[in-house]
Amino acid sequence: MRPNTLADAVQRIAAGVPQDVALAEFVDTFDRASTIDAKYATIEREPQLSRDPKLNALLGAIAEDLAKNRRLGRVPPWAGGPERRLSEPWFTTNSASPAMREYLSFASPGEFASRNIFTEERPLRRARGPLPAGNSAT
Repeated sequence: MRPNTLADAVQRIAAGVPQDVALAEFVDTFDRASTIDAKYATIEREPQLSRDPKLNALLGAIAEDLAKNRRLGRVPPWAGGPERRLSEPWFTTNSASPAMREYLSFASPGEFASRNIFTEERPLRRARGPLPAGNSAT
């Protein structure tokens, strides 16, 4: 069952669903919401804090990024809390090369970088849509 809210996604993670899966499913739910108010409702309720400070900060970044880039007109107040920021930089790639760290420092959206999370330029993009004409899924 897909999470209806970001808070639901965190509950799924706590229940053992892989973090990447639960968060990707949530972004799909958010994008499928039909109105601005329905989209905001998916991020409005504060997710429970976990023992993982990286996840706590990531959730704040996700909520702020979705609110701003999908033009909801408001960011949920909980997203800016101090527990939604990291004290040390977190580079989300497995590559520890200095060049990759420099790239991520430059490319990370402000909603992530302000929380000390350094990631790709569009971390919440999702692949979806119909196949081009003439192609079929086999």
